[in-house]
Amino acid sequence: MSVSKKRNVAKIETSYVRQQEAAEISAGRKRKLLFRRLAAFFTLAAVLSFFMISTLVSQSAALEEKVEEKNRLDKELAALQKKEVILEEEIVKLNDDEYIAKLARKDYFLSDNNEIIFNLPEETEKNKKNKEKSTD
Repeated sequence: MSVSKKRNVAKIETSYVRQQEAAEISAGRKRKLLFRRLAAFFTLAAVLSFFMISTLVSQSAALEEKVEEKNRLDKELAALQKKEVILEEEIVKLNDDEYIAKLARKDYFLSDNNEIIFNLPEETEKNKKNKEKSTD
């Protein structure tokens, strides 16, 4: 006998009862609209948050990449400036006739009158390190 019996109860049809039923229906509609608005708001907030976070992550990755590139280019600039200084010194030296004569004798084995050129082999890196270790 777990089956519940329907009770046939007659409603009182008064203006107060109609107002109360209309108020209940109105409150139910308002609650339903409130839940829909809140769901739409939270969905929109979640989508906006996702786009903002993804933009932040991509911008930070791009910024990190730019910083690494800047550091690399700064090192390259420093190396090129050193090379520029060396080349400018070389230009000044190449305007000196004595330096050109010395360079020609060294690199191209040209000699003055009654001059003998001896070509000695240059020391290798291993020989230089061995000599430095032996003197320590």
